[in-house]
Amino acid sequence: MDKFQIGNISVRRIEEWQGDFMKPVDFFVGYEKALFDKYSVDFPADVYDKESGLFYAFLQSWLIEIGDKKIIYDTGAGNNKERPGIPVFGGLQTDFIERLKAIGIEPEDIDIVICSHLHIDHVGWNTTLQAQHWVPTFPNARYLFSASDIEYWDPANIKKFPDKIGEKVNQGVFEDSVQPIIDAGKVESITGRFEVLPGIVLEPAPGHTPGHMVMKVESCGEHAIFVGDILHHLIQIHCPNWNSIFCEMAEDARNTRRNVLSYAAQNSALIFPAHFGGQHAVWVTEKDNRFDVAYTKPI
Repeated sequence: MDKFQIGNISVRRIEEWQGDFMKPVDFFVGYEKALFDKYSVDFPADVYDKESGLFYAFLQSWLIEIGDKKIIYDTGAGNNKERPGIPVFGGLQTDFIERLKAIGIEPEDIDIVICSHLHIDHVGWNTTLQAQHWVPTFPNARYLFSASDIEYWDPANIKKFPDKIGEKVNQGVFEDSVQPIIDAGKVESITGRFEVLPGIVLEPAPGHTPGHMVMKVESCGEHAIFVGDILHHLIQIHCPNWNSIFCEMAEDARNTRRNVLSYAAQNSALIFPAHFGGQHAVWVTEKDNRFDVAYTKPI
C-alpha cells in the first residue's frame, strides 16, 4: 500500500530503493535460526528471499499531510553520495524527487523535514548537489533533528564518542547531509518530547542511536507511530530482543522496541517503519508479553 489515512491526516509512502540486503544471521544480534524459520514461512515475498537467504529491504520516506502542512519523515540515502561504509547506498541515481512530483508535491512545498535519527539511510535527501555544493533539497522546510544525535555524529566530537558502532558505515554522512542544513540555518534541534503540530508529537526513543525519535500521530481517535529503525524487519515484532548490528546502545534499543510495540498494541496504532516490505505498515497485537503481526486493524 502507498496511501494511508489516520483520521484527518493522510500518509503517503515515497519509495527510494529496494533490494536484497543482508543475511539475517549477519544482521541481527541474538539471531536464532529456529525462531527465524518458524516465523519466516508467513513473511511476504518481498520481506525475505528464501532462495538467496537474504532479507529484502526498502528505503522509503513518509509524506504526512495535515491541513495545508506537509511533512517528510526520514529522507533515505540520497543521490550522488559517496558511501564507502555501505557501498550499496553509494552513488545512487534514483527518481525519488520525481516520485514526489508525480503526486503533485514539489520540494518547495515541504514545510517540515523530520529525521528519526542521523544514519546514512535516513538523511540522504536532506541535501542535493548543486554546482559542487550540498544544498537543502527542501528549501522552505525547517528540519527537525535530535540534539543528541547531532552531538553524537558530529565528527568534531569523535574524541568524546570514540567507540561508535556506526562510525564506519556513517562515514561522510554528517558532512554532506547534516552540516549543510545546519549551516543554512534550517535546523531545529530537538530535546525531549516535542509537539510538531496538533496531533503530531516527537518522543525520544534511544537505543538504535542515542537521539533516535519516534513520531506519534493521533487524529479523530485513530493512532499511528512512525518508528524509523526501531524495527528493521517483521521478525523483530516476534523477537523484540533482536537488535540490529547497528544499534549503538543494546539494552536501550531492546527496551525502546518493546515500549513502542506495547504502545502500538494498546492503542491499535498503525506502525510505519522505514524498511518494511509487504504492505509497508502493520499493526501489532500483544498477549502474555508476546507480540504478533496484524495486517488488519485489531478490533
